[in-house]
Amino acid sequence: MFDVALFGSVFVTLFVIMDPPGITPIFLALTSGRPTKVQRRMALQAVFVAFGVIAVFGVFGQQILDYLHVSVPALMVAGGLLLLLIALDLLTGKTDEPTQTKDVNVALVPLGMPLLAGPGAIVTVILAVREADGLGGQLAVWAAILVMHVVLWLVMRYSLLVIRLIKDGGVVLVTRLSGMLLSAIAVQQIANGIIQFVEQA
Repeated sequence: MFDVALFGSVFVTLFVIMDPPGITPIFLALTSGRPTKVQRRMALQAVFVAFGVIAVFGVFGQQILDYLHVSVPALMVAGGLLLLLIALDLLTGKTDEPTQTKDVNVALVPLGMPLLAGPGAIVTVILAVREADGLGGQLAVWAAILVMHVVLWLVMRYSLLVIRLIKDGGVVLVTRLSGMLLSAIAVQQIANGIIQFVEQA
């Protein structure tokens, strides 16, 4: 039987961690200056990448980490460092990458991973799949993951309307603010990873 309580618990946890409202300004900053069609495609690509990464870790996560001898805190610090590099680019306004390469990179990294499919979301899914009881529990967990990604796509897809309202000057402002927010998220993630390293030592 479908476990409604587990579905709600996993969905709410993923919503808080993946933070669709919080990802909106970062998505707008990273995709600004591109045709609307490209931005929509990037939103879809980012969600597919995030879902693919989370699905793989949901099925094989613990085995992958054990095989590579990688701990969760190490994953958190690595993700934080990657986000910090992206945040510095946003803050300094670097746009020297070729457009095609940049399009692909932004959809895959950092949007798909580690912003959407970050260490927090990966660990949540690994634990939820491991602790889900029976077929009903597994269905509830995977349904929550799927619905969460649909929500993420809808938020990013329709956030593009904001760009038409705020114009170029607003986009620059959003980009700088996003860089600041993203750098804070990155530093917090690195700090959390270091704290967990110390606690495990």
